[in-house]
Amino acid sequence: MKLCRLALRGLSRNRRRTIATLLAIAVGFASISLFAGYTRNVYRGLAHQAIHAGMLGHLSLWKRGSASEGKLDPGRFLFTGEEVGKISKILNADPDVEFSAPRLSLSGLISNGRASTIFVADGISPQAAETLKGSVKLDDSRPDGILPGSGLADMLHLKNGSVVQLLTATKNGQANALDASVIGDFNTGNAGSNDKFVFMPLAFAQSLYDAEDSADRITVLLDDAGKSEIVRARLRKKLKAAGFDVEIRTWRELSDFYNQVHRMFDTIFGFIFSIVLTVVVMSVANSMGMTVIERTREIGTLRSIGLKRLGVVRLFAMEAFLLSAVGVIAGFALALLVRQGVNAAHLSYIPPGSSARVPLEVDLDPGKIAIAAIVMLAVGSAAALFPATRAAGKPIVEALGHV
Repeated sequence: MKLCRLALRGLSRNRRRTIATLLAIAVGFASISLFAGYTRNVYRGLAHQAIHAGMLGHLSLWKRGSASEGKLDPGRFLFTGEEVGKISKILNADPDVEFSAPRLSLSGLISNGRASTIFVADGISPQAAETLKGSVKLDDSRPDGILPGSGLADMLHLKNGSVVQLLTATKNGQANALDASVIGDFNTGNAGSNDKFVFMPLAFAQSLYDAEDSADRITVLLDDAGKSEIVRARLRKKLKAAGFDVEIRTWRELSDFYNQVHRMFDTIFGFIFSIVLTVVVMSVANSMGMTVIERTREIGTLRSIGLKRLGVVRLFAMEAFLLSAVGVIAGFALALLVRQGVNAAHLSYIPPGSSARVPLEVDLDPGKIAIAAIVMLAVGSAAALFPATRAAGKPIVEALGHV
């Protein structure tokens, strides 16, 4: 307690320098906290985009080998209607599974009668589509009703009620074509797929693909995304015991975009943190260095009345620690204030590769904030060790005669 009082008294001697150093620490820590909160919000948005908007769900099941050989022989890697029923029963019996949905992907040409372009389609039941992505509303009463992406609808001038022709290759490689009715459109949220993607009822996709009651994968939605790995391991054992050889992949494994953005922002955060940390170290080291020089005679006096060299080092290390601690606290308060202002402003922007605006919001990332605070306190305290050790090593007579 006495050491702390002495350290506070020492910091109050040159208030301008102390305030300038505090501002440098506070602004640096606030910047780190805000960027950490922004990246956390981006990660949360991308996760929702992948799981719901991208309709990946939390887990996806394929027959083993489908990823490597499914394009060459798709019929061999389809789940039959009987297999879908048995697997769905096992999946839905798990307490952490909200629902499971068989799906069928296909691609081909879509034509409005005057022009044609490529499309990529996903066959899914109307109920599952609305559960995964509320904006995708297929109609049970319209078995041939499809939902093209808004970019595709604009390209072919499709409106509600338009009739289009879909041409695709069946599971056996034969050509097949069916007429479909447009019952609306939707925005995929991705500029690269908005002019190609189509949702259609699973039964219609099965007819077009000549794969009655079949599905190429089963999507699973959980009650908590954090349980993906645990539930995958549990389901894998249950399905293996039931005789099903399947591959189960999580949404993070399937979303390359999420992983790439995550790595990029982590790298940027590390770069910004290293810059801020360097500024903080230089500020504290400069402040402590000047303080030690100005108080050399005081150090000699303290040494002459019995204070050990280690005691001198501890005193200045405590000053640096308190300086860093107050700066971190002030920086955290500043970050909360700025965060409140940014979130209340309701700003938005269009990120790269997106076809829709997203809100600019800042969350709180307690993990990164805690790590940043600990590192800054440790490095800030260590910045005072060198000048304090050098001053404590001076002979007492020389220190008392310092001018």
